[in-house]
Amino acid sequence: MNHVPTREDLLQAHERIKSFVHQTSVMTSSSIDILAGCCIFFKCENFQKVGAFKARGAMNAILSLSEEDRKKGVATHSSGNHAQALARAAKIMGVKSYIVMPSNAPEVKKKGVRAFGGEITECEPTLEARESTLAKVITETGATEIHPFNNYDVIAGQATAAIELFDDTEGLDFVLVPVGGGGLLSGTLLAAKYFSPKTKVIAGEPSGADDTYRALQSGRIEKSQANSVADGLLTSLGDKTFPLIKEMVSEVITVSDKEIIEAMRLIWERVKIIVEPSCAVPFAAVLKEKKKFSGKKIGIILSGGNVDLERAFKLFESI
Repeated sequence: MNHVPTREDLLQAHERIKSFVHQTSVMTSSSIDILAGCCIFFKCENFQKVGAFKARGAMNAILSLSEEDRKKGVATHSSGNHAQALARAAKIMGVKSYIVMPSNAPEVKKKGVRAFGGEITECEPTLEARESTLAKVITETGATEIHPFNNYDVIAGQATAAIELFDDTEGLDFVLVPVGGGGLLSGTLLAAKYFSPKTKVIAGEPSGADDTYRALQSGRIEKSQANSVADGLLTSLGDKTFPLIKEMVSEVITVSDKEIIEAMRLIWERVKIIVEPSCAVPFAAVLKEKKKFSGKKIGIILSGGNVDLERAFKLFESI
C-alpha cells in the first residue's frame, strides 16, 4: 500500500488477518478504576499471537505482498516483538525471514524469533546500526523489507486492535497507546477517525525516549535518546507515522521509568496479567494525569507481554 490507509483499507485488513490472529479480550478491574479515578478498559494484546499487537501488522503486510515478492523472503530490524511477529507470519506463509536485532534485545524475544525459524543477525543497539545491517542483509538475500512501523500495510494491521476495542466498548472518551516508532499510534488514530471520531487518542511515551513529544514541538522528526526500561519504545518516528501523529494525536504524555515500573507492577498485581514495560506506559500516563481523566471512560491498548521474568523482578525491586 502506498497511500494513507482508508476506512475500507482498515476493514479489509481486519478481514484479511482475522483467521491468523486472536480477537483479544477487553478486561476491567474495579480496584484499578478506584485507584485511577476513571473507568479503564484494557485491550489485552499481551494475549495476542507472539504476545504482542505486532502480530497484526506483520500478518497484514506479508499477506499484502505479491506471491513473487513473498518467495524472496522478508526482512526487518526489530528489538523483538515485530521480529517475532514477522518470523511467525513468514513461517505461516512458508517463506524465509531475516531479522536484524540489537545485541541488547531481551533474550526471550530472540528465542521467540528462532522458534519461528527466523534467521537473526545481531548489531549494535543504535538505529543507524540496525538500518545499515538490514540494508546489507537485503542486498545479500533479495528479501523484501517489512518495516516495523513505517509501512502503511503494517499500520493498517495495527489499527485492527482499536477497531475491535471500539466494537467491544462504546463511548470511550480517550484511548491511550504507547508510542515508539508510531505504528500502533498511527493505526489507532486512523481507527478512531473512521470508527469513533469523538474519542481522543493520547500517546504515552517514556521521558528517556521522548522523541515524539519533542517532534510535535519542533515540527520535525527527532532522534530518540533511547534511554528507558521500555525497550520496545526506543525508536524514532518515520516519515509515514510522523505526519499522521502530528495531524491527529491529542497529546503525548511522558512518564519516568519509575512511573512505568510502578504501573507495570499494578497491572501484574491487580489485573493478574503479565505485561512488559513498554505496555505499561499508557497506564502510567493515566496515573500521572489523574485530574485529566477523572470520571472518564478510558481505553488502553496493552501492547505486549513478552518480558524476561528475571528482569521484571529486578525492576520491581528497584522501586
